[in-house]
Amino acid sequence: MSFLSAAAPKLAPWKVLLVDDEPDIHDITKLTLNRFRLDGRALSFLHAYSGAEAKEILAREDNIALVFLDVVMEREDSGLEVARWMRQDLDNQFTRIVLRTGQPGQAPEERVIVDYDINDYKEKTELDRTKLFTTTFAALRAYRDIMKVEDARRVQQSYREGLERVIAASSHIFQQRNLKDFAGGLLQQVVALLRLEQSMLLRLKGASVITGESQYEVLARIGDFGSEGSADGTVNFIGPELLAQLDDARRNRISKLHGDTYVGYFPNNSGKASLLVLHGVEEISDIDAQLLEVFCSGVAIAFDNILLNQEITDTQAELILRLGDVVESRSNEAGNHVRRMSQVCHLLAQASGMPDEEVATLMHAAPMHDVGKIATPDAVLLKPGRLTPDEWEIMKQHPTVGLQILDGSTRPILKAAAVIAHQHHEKFDGTGYPQGLKGEDIHPYARIVAVADVFDALSHERCYKEAWPVDQVRDYLREVAGKHLDPYYVDLLVKNMDKAVEINRQWPD
Repeated sequence: MSFLSAAAPKLAPWKVLLVDDEPDIHDITKLTLNRFRLDGRALSFLHAYSGAEAKEILAREDNIALVFLDVVMEREDSGLEVARWMRQDLDNQFTRIVLRTGQPGQAPEERVIVDYDINDYKEKTELDRTKLFTTTFAALRAYRDIMKVEDARRVQQSYREGLERVIAASSHIFQQRNLKDFAGGLLQQVVALLRLEQSMLLRLKGASVITGESQYEVLARIGDFGSEGSADGTVNFIGPELLAQLDDARRNRISKLHGDTYVGYFPNNSGKASLLVLHGVEEISDIDAQLLEVFCSGVAIAFDNILLNQEITDTQAELILRLGDVVESRSNEAGNHVRRMSQVCHLLAQASGMPDEEVATLMHAAPMHDVGKIATPDAVLLKPGRLTPDEWEIMKQHPTVGLQILDGSTRPILKAAAVIAHQHHEKFDGTGYPQGLKGEDIHPYARIVAVADVFDALSHERCYKEAWPVDQVRDYLREVAGKHLDPYYVDLLVKNMDKAVEINRQWPD
């Protein structure tokens, strides 16, 4: 008989719990089943001598395959109570229960089988060696087959739940409109799918490789990867070991598990592959790999679209910046004026808690604030002295001209630029032009641009003035707060003056 092999088992043994208040029953059962094998697995015995002790063991131990359960122990129905508690309170529907009794009158077989969820009923006198073997074999084989069905059900449920998470995750990240937000959202959802704490999403910078430079761009990361400082002060999260793993994935165009680090390679139609790094992964199951593939293939098109949209946005922003440069150069403004203004606007918008999308829109639109000056005659625009009343009226037309140039577009950046061009000379107290708007009737974009414009004009040398010291600029801003400028945004600039000064340092005239 195959189950009587004396060879040492290689697999974990089947757990069998013996519940009986007679020690001799434990000894005889263990001795009789000493050489038992099923599927190459022996038996491991657990012992309980009362119903209460049996409950403790069942609550503590996992994967008990079979319980031989005496009926009469500390009470006449102790065994029946254990059976009821297992199925109802512990909710253990898998462990097989064989009821053994020396007093069949206390627990009639028909009533017990009907009223309690047990799997076999034996009188102790009938359990000779052969019947004990066959009973054990049948019970364990039933447990094995039930667990196979349960494992298959769990796999199916896990995959279904995983697909639901994939759909939910995809729906979430498709709402992101820029590359940074998209990458961050994508990474968060992958981590949620696989229930990890450390991950990084990268993309290839390009096809060419410059020796000594990393060709990987970190789009988003979660968790602590450690970091290395570089000569230019930037932080590098890609150490030598991880770099070698990334190179291996890129070279062979495959995903691979390196110890506890999974490096996934996902090419896209843009020609720039994405690489996913997951730390703390002991293994990637087939289901997790399938879910990851479904998820990544599902977002590949969206990722390509995001890259394309990002390229369009960046191109649009650069064209606006260059047009702003042309306008400013015509009026003899310093070359980096529009760049500094753009960055200070970004600083103030971010500090005010404005949504990231609006912050980016304002930053890209700000360089167009004086676009209307393109129609201002040179005699007025370039006049070195004081303007006459008539000339001043001509100069005051440039906000309206700016609106006429930019108005009518459905593009968010150009719509914002139209508002800024039209309103950036309005004053908080209502004495500005061209509409005489007051307070919060002026669009926040225009109020922020006005603060940034005054700050930059005072901080830098012009043909008619020297650059003011920082303290003098700060005092003046406070003086005109509530009159010319919105006091809220002035206060934000004063609180972040060190950052604004750093912007001036990065973009000198």
